[in-house]
Amino acid sequence: MVKSLPLSSLVTAGVLAAASAYACDAPIKVGVLHSLSGTMAISETTLKDTMLLLIDEQNAAGGVLDCEIEAVVVDPASDWPLFAEKARELLTVHDVDVIFGNWTSVSRKSVLPVIEELNGLLFYPVQYEGEESSKNVFYTGAAPNQQAIPATDYFLEELGVEKFALLGTDYVYPRTTNNILESYLKSNGIAEEDIFVNYTPFGHSDWATIVADVVALGADGKQVGVISTINGDANIGFYKELAAAGISADDIPVVAFSVGEEELSGLDTSNLVGHLAAWNYFQSAESEANDAWVAAWKAKMGEDRVTNDPMEAHYIGFNMWVNAVTEAGTTDVDAVRTAMYGQEFPNLTGGTAVMLPNHHLAKPVLIGEITADGQFDIISQTEEVPGDAWTDFLPESAVLKSDWQTLGCGMYNTETETCIQLTSNY
Repeated sequence: MVKSLPLSSLVTAGVLAAASAYACDAPIKVGVLHSLSGTMAISETTLKDTMLLLIDEQNAAGGVLDCEIEAVVVDPASDWPLFAEKARELLTVHDVDVIFGNWTSVSRKSVLPVIEELNGLLFYPVQYEGEESSKNVFYTGAAPNQQAIPATDYFLEELGVEKFALLGTDYVYPRTTNNILESYLKSNGIAEEDIFVNYTPFGHSDWATIVADVVALGADGKQVGVISTINGDANIGFYKELAAAGISADDIPVVAFSVGEEELSGLDTSNLVGHLAAWNYFQSAESEANDAWVAAWKAKMGEDRVTNDPMEAHYIGFNMWVNAVTEAGTTDVDAVRTAMYGQEFPNLTGGTAVMLPNHHLAKPVLIGEITADGQFDIISQTEEVPGDAWTDFLPESAVLKSDWQTLGCGMYNTETETCIQLTSNY
């Protein structure tokens, strides 16, 4: 890994005269760990492209520590054990200084023991279930209190939903998120029999029976809403079945946590108008920073390519990492981690993202309504909400806090005032 640069390697007159030259003789390596094939390629390929654009832009601005940044791209192919192998390859064979990657929580859980063993650094850009805090991960996507809980509140308070279908892909993120939501709904007076929970495998395509079960949930005339933690290309079949069944957003609204502009680009959205998604960013956000980002993205990738929330998470995380490395004067993981606390960077919705001591960001919560052109009309937006590593809605988690900056602990029990030692299997 690149360490602090000696004085002799600082910028020379010749380097200043040539934008393509750098003051050090070895690049800083950034690992890109996203599925480029398999069921998750529909979502993750764009994140690989995002990292390449961000790295190109930073290199054009002079790199970092007067060094060029080199992207090292691997394809874990939507194969969860392969994520761990590829992470180890990035850290031990390619000697990368940082990794940006993963989408699903099961892939992140696969990588976790590797980066903790080797003291790597991972920036994880996607909404997730919380209930985790590793000193080797910065979680730049939404925690449940920054997406799932606000979306549920919108259903309860704005749409008058009385019965809930919690539909998810069968892995840790949907199961943990729905466990939190079940507890939250019951605390808000929703009866257990008015909550329908169903899980399907990755790539699931036959949705007829499940959609029929959701419709049957409202046979008594009560308003039904779907909270979707369905991931990857299974979303295509789900929304097609809704349309085939003649279900509109007025009949049974759906709020999705893993459907953004990229996923909608592969769908006929004419029958999806009015359904919802909850994120921290939409391409339709109005700000000068977003206008510039969207323009740069389309100029590089083509006018038809869209932006989305996990892209913004990489945008924020990468720029914070660059600033932390610059502040630390090194890519050493321990030094960069320390420099990350309190980092601020403008988000793309007009506010400022802040990195908290629990390795989560403060981010706004947005609810968007699908429009006919595959974009989202932003119908609700909050101020920045600090991300929680541990939910308040599970008793075993409500007493926990994460504070790596002051307490040096990701799982501190506030009742016993002790730090529970984390393992990669928590």
